[in-house]
Amino acid sequence: MSLKNDAFPSSGAFDTISSSLADAAERKDAIKKGGAVFAFTLKNAQGETDSWYIDLKETGTVGKGTGPEGKKVDVTLSLSDDDFTKLVCGKANAQRLFMSGKLKVKGDVMKATKAEPILKKAGIKVKL
Repeated sequence: MSLKNDAFPSSGAFDTISSSLADAAERKDAIKKGGAVFAFTLKNAQGETDSWYIDLKETGTVGKGTGPEGKKVDVTLSLSDDDFTKLVCGKANAQRLFMSGKLKVKGDVMKATKAEPILKKAGIKVKL
């Protein structure tokens, strides 16, 4: 099942992340490095918002919504669809986006820093 939402061009990255986590070794490594459930709330140019999550605490799965059912999200990252594209493609730095107010973090800020390497791995495999 595709996680892509056509109103959010960067959402294709979640399919790519999901594909990379299908490999057992990649998934185990990502869970070891991530150790958290990350939620992403993106806002597109029309002002609409949508959410996805990456569970790198237990299952190594990616899904649509604000988090896996019955589980607590460790950190929620809110940013524009355009800035998410730049972040995944390595054209933007999460710290700079945060400092400039373009990336809002709710929850454990230290865990938020662990999301960037996972996103950059997806950016290598996807051209947005």
